[in-house]
Amino acid sequence: MKSFFKKIRTIPAVAKFMINHYSPYRGAGIVIETIALEDYHIRVKMPLTRKNRNIVGTHFGGSLYSMVDPFYMLILMHHLGHKYIVWDKSATIHFISPGRNTVYADIQLSANEIAEIKQLTENHEPVLRHYTLNIVDDAGTRIAEVEKVLYIRRKKPKATSK
Repeated sequence: MKSFFKKIRTIPAVAKFMINHYSPYRGAGIVIETIALEDYHIRVKMPLTRKNRNIVGTHFGGSLYSMVDPFYMLILMHHLGHKYIVWDKSATIHFISPGRNTVYADIQLSANEIAEIKQLTENHEPVLRHYTLNIVDDAGTRIAEVEKVLYIRRKKPKATSK
């Protein structure tokens, strides 16, 4: 049964449903608009609501970060598969402009990036990959810039018993 749920999560429509119904995301009003794992792309939006508004009436910084937090990992895990370990190592968010309406983020990788990671991890040594993305509002104004560092390592083969 566990493998069934593990397998079903890899179906983009199911993953989108599960994440959109994840309590912290629902509470903050975060919604996945597009999940196109085969195209290495996820688009997320978050309208400004009373549940994600800070004391001065703009988007709460924690909600801005959480709207983009797991998605590089999700794309990488989808394309690299179970033979790789993928973890968030660190993240930084730079607040640029107050978010006063709906904000969006596009999380995007490429086939070339996946191929490069596979080549760099052939020897089972870890690599750190740095990614930067912008959170923008309806008018395209940059609200925040997020920098993420991910730890990626190809798993070593399990020893066979004789």
